[in-house]
Amino acid sequence: MKNGPLFILGLFFALALSWAGLALGTHAQLGDLQPYYDDLEGKAFPQRAPGIASRGQLVYQDLGCMSCHTQQVRRPSYGADEARGWGSRQSVARDYVHQNRPLLGQNRLGPDLANFGKRAEAAGTTKIDLLVDLYNGSQGMPAYRFLFEEREIVGQTSGNALHGVAPDGYELVPTEHAETLVAYLLSLKQIYEYPEARPYAPDVNQEGAR
Repeated sequence: MKNGPLFILGLFFALALSWAGLALGTHAQLGDLQPYYDDLEGKAFPQRAPGIASRGQLVYQDLGCMSCHTQQVRRPSYGADEARGWGSRQSVARDYVHQNRPLLGQNRLGPDLANFGKRAEAAGTTKIDLLVDLYNGSQGMPAYRFLFEEREIVGQTSGNALHGVAPDGYELVPTEHAETLVAYLLSLKQIYEYPEARPYAPDVNQEGAR
């Protein structure tokens, strides 16, 4: 083909231009996004997760939890996430402004976790409950027993040992990975109402004037 090199060059240029437009356009739109400061509250949202929860996010990532769980609540017109109780509003870009790698996920073999901390709080689910669920598995979730250490009791039991789980004479102690993972899950709350998260309401006057 006589014009083969020119065709290949044009194809490469078109792909490069489309990629640059996508990457640079997204950066121009969201690259300078900042937390939203609420004058009435006297603080900015979202707030940074505490250090223990930040370490737990790395455990969540290493375990591949995003293979079965998402962290993105869709708007009502896109799905039934709000009807399922997974959130009271859609997720927006500002929710992830403090995260170097937002763990949005793609599959929902398990429920969305964007507001797991809020749901656990409302249901009275405690840190101990979650640790027991991690050890035993729960509602289709596999057991993560390697996150715990079974020790023979010598003297007093450990302060953070799980009761009623280990055999007689032994105690089950969560590792740091288990502790930080649970702290991360309990920190997941997308509850602040950002202006951009509110449903779009068309101007009735403009609609009637058409």
